[in-house]
Amino acid sequence: MAVQSGIYRGVSAEERAAERRGRVLEATLAVWADPQLRTTMTAICAEAGLSERYFYESFAGLDEALRAVLDAVATEIEAVTMAAVEAAGDDPTTRVHASVRAFVQLLVDDPRKGRVAIIEAAAIPALRQRRTELLRYLAHRSAEEARTHLGLVTRGGREDEIAGLLFIGGMAELITAWLDGALEASPEEIVAAAAHGFLGVYG
Repeated sequence: MAVQSGIYRGVSAEERAAERRGRVLEATLAVWADPQLRTTMTAICAEAGLSERYFYESFAGLDEALRAVLDAVATEIEAVTMAAVEAAGDDPTTRVHASVRAFVQLLVDDPRKGRVAIIEAAAIPALRQRRTELLRYLAHRSAEEARTHLGLVTRGGREDEIAGLLFIGGMAELITAWLDGALEASPEEIVAAAAHGFLGVYG
């Protein structure tokens, strides 16, 4: 029988579980990014339209779901910026602007992603270390990108790490002020400032 084999209306049990996990992740992003809501498992389940049973099907607890969202946003940031660089040609300045523009456009398209990854994650003790790890990873990747793909002058070792942290840390503060409304600036102004900063750090 179809039910015994795990197939229901042409959809396998694994596919249904994956769909529910996706709903929980999307609901976690929505609740976590909403300053009017407390980020609780109950609120996430209500947003997803699922019972707590299905939350636990994918995640051991709230912190694990939040970390999954944080990691997913970081992975998306890396993917869209790298794709933009690869499509931008050989000129280093053009490639830097393309990378930063792709990142900023991601936040314009869905500001929730920037808010949870850059702002909200810092407020949750269980996620602070992971946020720090991701920022350090992105700092390392920025130095690697400058050296390997952009052809910019880098110094290697500790100096590159310092430069990467300076750029990523400054970028995080810039985006925080922008998303919080403390800084009035257009996306293009953010792109121009960030690209100028990157080129200044590694120029």
